[in-house]
Amino acid sequence: MSKADFYSVLGVEKGCDAAGLKSAYRKLAMQYHPDRNPGNAEAEHKFKEVSEAYDTLKDPQKRAAYDRFGHAAFTNGGGGAGAAGFGNDFSSSMSDIFEDIFGEFMGGARGQRQRDGRQRGSDLRYNLEIALEDAFAGTTVDIDVPSLIGCETCDATGAKPGTGFSTCRMCGGHGKVRAAQGFFTIQQTCPQCHGRGETMDQPCTDCNGQGRKQTSRTLSVDIPKGIEDGTRIRLGGEGEAGLRGGPTGDLYIFVSVKPHQLFQRDGADLYAKVPISMATAALGGEFEVPTLEGARAKVKVNEGTQPGQRVRLKGKGMPVLRSQQIGDLYVQLDVETPQKLTKRQRELLEEFEEISSRENSPSSEGFFDKLKTMFTG
Repeated sequence: MSKADFYSVLGVEKGCDAAGLKSAYRKLAMQYHPDRNPGNAEAEHKFKEVSEAYDTLKDPQKRAAYDRFGHAAFTNGGGGAGAAGFGNDFSSSMSDIFEDIFGEFMGGARGQRQRDGRQRGSDLRYNLEIALEDAFAGTTVDIDVPSLIGCETCDATGAKPGTGFSTCRMCGGHGKVRAAQGFFTIQQTCPQCHGRGETMDQPCTDCNGQGRKQTSRTLSVDIPKGIEDGTRIRLGGEGEAGLRGGPTGDLYIFVSVKPHQLFQRDGADLYAKVPISMATAALGGEFEVPTLEGARAKVKVNEGTQPGQRVRLKGKGMPVLRSQQIGDLYVQLDVETPQKLTKRQRELLEEFEEISSRENSPSSEGFFDKLKTMFTG
């Protein structure tokens, strides 16, 4: 049974261009696709027929052979170059067929990148270290970011001004070439245009055809108050420029907070260790500590304060990010034992020890009482 004319199968004229062929094929392939016609043998046969016709006519070399020899170009012993084993070639090209039909819905952006050479720029990382005071109040920081930006000379196209792009002669604009090896046909990316389907007439001299150049930019970064160590800030579109006009990447700023000489941070709360004298701990008193807001806060020491006790200063901690809440400041009191005593100081302490009672040191007296009980059985 003789095959129908490929142009008739697709419903186009013999002089139809590539766009017309693709449009006709898409319409028929969607109509007769097996997924839309389950169990319909006639639709399945029609789908294979239109796929075979389009696969032949979309290739300039195959189309030229078909126009000259007809179907005989693809039979064993036919006169068309590269015609060995059309059945195998048809199977290997099914990926192209599905790409032509569903390219807009499944990987269309990737196809565009391969065709015109446009690629998304890389994301960049910048490590920023700030003081705890800046994390408390918030600030604006200017940073210098080395990056690739779009070339202004060629308007990021990569082509020398006044020139453009031409259809690749090796692949005819398809971005892929086929080579016959025995009974198989191998399809690979065109080595001349690297899958873009077109070649640059003359590259831009300023960017060597890349469409972008290396430079350093100064950016202002807003640091919100309450930001925590390790926070990542994303600046969309501030990364590297895309290749040949492709989308720009993003800039990610990783914030670290420097250790503070007085305060340690735990979430929204601050902690500070303050040494006090033994006399202050015994008699009571008060002192002042600085706060991150630039003021001073009074700390009251109660009579008989023990080492390690904490005093809470409400609302003197860190602000909570994107909130009106503020943490607390906890002052830990470290009682300092006197050193390098004078003779008079030693005499006074010895006298104090002699007149001390159990009520003056209840914890130590109770502890040693337990030890005595253990030693005596």
